[in-house]
Amino acid sequence: MDGGVLGLVASGGGGVERWLRTGLAAPAAERGWRLAVTLTPTAARWLDEAGELEELAALTDLPVRWTSRLPSEPKPHPPPDCFVFAPATANSVVKLALGISDNQALTVLNEALGLPDVPVLVQPQSNEAQRRHPAWAGHLATLRAAGVLLVPEGGPGPVLAELDRVRRAMILPTGSDLV
Repeated sequence: MDGGVLGLVASGGGGVERWLRTGLAAPAAERGWRLAVTLTPTAARWLDEAGELEELAALTDLPVRWTSRLPSEPKPHPPPDCFVFAPATANSVVKLALGISDNQALTVLNEALGLPDVPVLVQPQSNEAQRRHPAWAGHLATLRAAGVLLVPEGGPGPVLAELDRVRRAMILPTGSDLV
């Protein structure tokens, strides 16, 4: 796993318990990414209930996180070379755009937005009513202005395609099989 660290973040969007591991995490690991997985509390509960949490953890040598660490504890993940946030519920997209870090997943993502050389890919998952909210377009514009690459909805396929495109443009550690 020397192809770079992927900060894989997921929120509790419908279907996450069915496709996160098999559709996104496993293919990313197969592409050589070392997975640093962080979940919102809801996503962690859903994946645990579906029996996916342990399976997801088996894809990485790092702990799967959803709670913050104590100040006396070391950081459990190395700094990621790239972040993917999929699915990103409308609630999480809004919080990210506003800089709200009320859970571990949003904390790592908000910190990542301050790192100019770390790509952040976000796949919003929202319904028509949420997309029609008058503030929605502004939140997406804020994320774009921060350098976030917004990936169209559609499950893991569009995310993997964009991740492949981004990694080709990245300079990763020597010996990487991703470049």
